[in-house]
Amino acid sequence: MQPMKQDLKWIERALELARRGEAQTHPNPMVGCVVVRGGRVVGEGYHVYEKKKHAEIVALRRAGKRARGATLYVNLEPCCHTGRTGPCTKAILESGVKRVVAAMRDPNPAVAGRGLARLRSAGVRVTVGVREAEAQRLNEAFAKWIRTGRPQVTLKVAMTLDGKIAGPARRGKKQSATWITSRESRAEVQRMRHASDALLTGIGTVLADDPRLSDRTGKPRRRRLVRVVLDSRLRMPLKSKLVKAARRDVLVFTTAPIRSAQARALSRAGVEIVRVQEKDGRPELHAVMEELGRRELLSVMIEGGAQVNGVALAEGVVDKVVLFYAPKIFGEAGLAMLDTRVAASVAMPELQEFTIRRSGPDFVVEGNVSDVYGNR
Repeated sequence: MQPMKQDLKWIERALELARRGEAQTHPNPMVGCVVVRGGRVVGEGYHVYEKKKHAEIVALRRAGKRARGATLYVNLEPCCHTGRTGPCTKAILESGVKRVVAAMRDPNPAVAGRGLARLRSAGVRVTVGVREAEAQRLNEAFAKWIRTGRPQVTLKVAMTLDGKIAGPARRGKKQSATWITSRESRAEVQRMRHASDALLTGIGTVLADDPRLSDRTGKPRRRRLVRVVLDSRLRMPLKSKLVKAARRDVLVFTTAPIRSAQARALSRAGVEIVRVQEKDGRPELHAVMEELGRRELLSVMIEGGAQVNGVALAEGVVDKVVLFYAPKIFGEAGLAMLDTRVAASVAMPELQEFTIRRSGPDFVVEGNVSDVYGNR
């Protein structure tokens, strides 16, 4: 069924409501719902994992008897199976809703389209695909995880116009760790961290910068942000900021023995150590992502140095790249965003559907390396 003129407006409202569940729904998708009758909203709601109820149920309960004969707008196909809650299709049919407009089908191959088919078979008019691309972007991390069991991986890099992520080293000192990008860009990175389930970096970055890798937005989260460190030889300093703040939310992936004195000390400090197979002397990244997916971590953002950046791209675990460029030039002495040995040994991926936008004085290039919906 073709969308009506007002469908765009109300699906946009459903998407707006769905975004309110950011960092509060995983491993479920973000979903918002609006019930409209006679051109007026009679009920709306969005999903939060801990409150269990799906967005459709919240909206229908607020609408009550006014849902009869109404149109229900939702950014994701209503479920037709029983999980933590009953099927939303059953509640929709019992409410007397006459039309359902969904932005997209469920990305789970095992159930995609079944909820819409159930509604159609009961006589409900169904329209699907209104603002579909926007709805897909909203839940692309869920789509990657539900299809593959692995998280969506975003590589974030802040650098100069000549591709340097750190300034030249001064005599007798490490390379400069001063901010490269603007306050506006750093605020956007905090928003990206808030939307992520985990941040990943390498031991080199920990030793050089001693980062906190924290979500400083102050917005509510369902789960603590997990910090992941690739540390093949277990060199993680016990006095580092990550270890001092560890509350079983710091994971160190290593190829070293996990019964050493260093491993026991890290464990006592609240760090969880996971041993995985190695590749070229480093933790194998596909094994790392498999483990993170098993823990129901749907979205991982890489904030690493040149080696981690290069290996992640070379091993093909990156789905999206977000590059923050500052209007600065460091020259040959600066540290490149990719380890030259890694970059020279493999063909780097080409970005698809990329965009360019401003962020204060900086500009941001964002593009996909892979399509989490399997459309390409």
